[in-house]
Formats: sequence, C-alpha cells, structure tokens
Amino acid sequence: MFKAPRGTSDTLPDEQPYWRYIQNKALEVCRLYGYSCISTPAFEDAGLFARGVGEGTDIVNKEMYVFKDRSDNELALRPEGTASVCRSYIEHGMDNLPQPVKLFYFADIFRYERPQAGRYRQHHQFGCEAIGDASPMLDAEVIHMALGFFTSLGLVNFSLQLNSIGCRKCRPGHLQKLKDYYAPLAPQLCGDCQVRLDKNPLRLLDCKKPGCQAAADEAPRSSDYLCDECGQHFTSLQNYLSALGVKYALNHRLVRGLDYYTRTVFEIQPAEGGSQSALGGGGRYDDLIATIGGRPTPAIGFATGMERIVLNLVSQSVNVPAAEKPAVFIACMGRDACVQSVKLAAALREAGTAVISSSGERSLKAQLRHANAAGAKYTAIIGEDEVKAGVVMLRNMQTSEQQQMPPDELLKLAGSVQ
Repeated sequence: MFKAPRGTSDTLPDEQPYWRYIQNKALEVCRLYGYSCISTPAFEDAGLFARGVGEGTDIVNKEMYVFKDRSDNELALRPEGTASVCRSYIEHGMDNLPQPVKLFYFADIFRYERPQAGRYRQHHQFGCEAIGDASPMLDAEVIHMALGFFTSLGLVNFSLQLNSIGCRKCRPGHLQKLKDYYAPLAPQLCGDCQVRLDKNPLRLLDCKKPGCQAAADEAPRSSDYLCDECGQHFTSLQNYLSALGVKYALNHRLVRGLDYYTRTVFEIQPAEGGSQSALGGGGRYDDLIATIGGRPTPAIGFATGMERIVLNLVSQSVNVPAAEKPAVFIACMGRDACVQSVKLAAALREAGTAVISSSGERSLKAQLRHANAAGAKYTAIIGEDEVKAGVVMLRNMQTSEQQQMPPDELLKLAGSVQ
C-alpha cells in the first residue's frame, strides 16, 4: 500500500476552506498594497540557490533536493521563493519597469528536514517581494503589510521581532567579534555550531540547541557595529514603525537562516512557540540580485508558511467560511428518468446552479441519504411517473416538503436555490 512520502501531506476537502480563506486574504492585502502575482518553476539551476541563499546555510548544505536531469544539468527543487523571483526579475528585464517592482507568489517549497508540526519537507508559502527601492519607508510598509495580513486572518497574540544585521561594509567587524567571543566556547557548542564558527559565524546566533542559545544570549550584538548608513536606516525604520503604531521588540539574536539578508530582518512570532513556530518573516536583501548576476538592486520581502497559518487558525478557533454546498441534488429512477436527469443537470449548471447528479443505480432512499450527506438544499426527484407527467418532484431537504413543477419552473428558481 502506497502512502504519502514522509514529510508531505494531503490537504483533504474538509481542510480546503482554511486554504481558500488564507489565499483570499492574501489576495486582498496584495491588492491593497499594489502587488502583482508571479509564478516561477518548482525547480531551478542548483547554483542559483547555492550562490543566492548561501553555501554556509543549512538549507543549501543539508536540506536541498538536488538532482541531475538527463542532460546532466544539476537542478534543485525550490527550497525558498525569493531567489527564484529575483532570477525572474533579472531574466525578464524588470529593472526597466517603474521601481519598486512589487510581486507576490504562492509556491510549493521543498526542504529535506525533520518533519514536525507546521514544518514539512514539502510545504506551501505565500510571499511578497518589493524590488528596487532602498528606503526604510519601504521596510516599514512591508512589515506593516505582513502584520495586516495576519490580523486580517483573525489571528491574535503575535509579536514583531526586529533586528538589523548590517551590510557588507560593517558586518565584517561584527563577525570578527563573534569569532573572538565564541572561540573559547567552541568545545561547548554543538557540532553544527563548531562548523559555523569557521564558515558562517552569524548562524551561531540562530541555533536552536539550548546550550548554544545560552551562549548566543551574551554574544556581541550586530546593532553595536552598524556603519553610519545602516544605523541611520535602522533608526528611520523604527521611527516609521512608531508612526504607524506598530509595536516591536528588538532581538539581537534574530538573523534569519539565509545568507542574502542585509540590514533589516524581522519575524512575526506567536505568543506560544517562539522562533521555532514563527508565523512568518523576512528582511532586506540588497546584495542578492547582484550576487546572482544582475545589477546592484535593493529589495525587501517576507514569506509565510500556509501550513503554519492553518495550525494557528485552528488553535485560536478562528471561524473560516465553510465550503459551498451544492444547491440541488438530482435523484433518478429508471433509464428514461436518468436521461432527463442528465439534461436537467446540464441546464441548471448552465444557469449557474451547483448540482450533484446521481447515476440512478441506487434506491431512492440511498440517493436521498447521499443528498443529505452532500448538504444539498433541494433534491429534484425524477422517476417514471415524473417523466410521463413532464415534471420533477422538488424536495426541500430541511423541511422534507415536496412539490411538483415543470423543469422550466425549476430553472427559473435556480437563482434562488443557490
């Protein structure tokens, strides 16, 4: 017996209302902020992610699904959405459009990691990218947009965590201080962090192991080593957020898990669960487009996992609109009745009425049970007597009241039974 691969899941019909609810809210917030939809391939040249995301990250080193196709090209299933959007921005000359270019996407994301609640090897993201503007005003707008999205979903009790990790000019000084601080602590660190100390010391602050977290609490803070430009950018961002009434907490350990981030980084965390259960996050990535072959272009974005949102909607008992039930179920008995059933179903659907049509192979009682289970408002019953009389029997499934009417009259009622 085949089962879904470990770390993947089926989204069953009963769960679909949550997904439609999230997608509709995402579409509305993107409309309000002027974002356009983009779709990118599920797999890309593996080098795009190695260069863009960073060879010192867990995503590239441990989690990417990499394979060679029959032409010996090395490809990777998309482990995150931003690099693909930036590749498309370069490839299609979007730098010639009015800037910033604002794009959003829904995408399947693939990472080989230990499956846990809200974190799967194949998961789904909603993300937004604003490319071509370096202003901290845009940072504030993107953060405000992300918070507004989660609020529109009906979620409560989440916090904004904020930090600045500087730029290429000022970050080396902070990295050296991190190395100096961690060097005598190396024997106490986990194996991954011992490697990070040499290859990617900023990732030391992101380790979730308790022993490493204790060391990170006292580590040198990036905000203490910002250059004048980065410092002014971070101060301006905080002023804009205050003007918007946005509350935030400065978190010197927040670095995010991707190497392309510069300056602003942020996460939106629920009251319970902390950083390992973040609803979403993002930041500025001013060097990424140049790193993957484009011209130097500032940008900022955020992304959120759909599965993680569903978990929070359920845990917070947020009511979402139920899936629409069919207005009419058509039950038939006999060959001629089934022919009339097919014609009536087609006419009702053409009129915009949702219909479930039975094949007529079961008893009327069984067909009525099916109609009730499907949540149909009405059942149109067609048997031999109805065929001879040129009528249908319309049954109200809530009151059990029945009345005969010509098919044309039922069609006139189509709008009122939707």
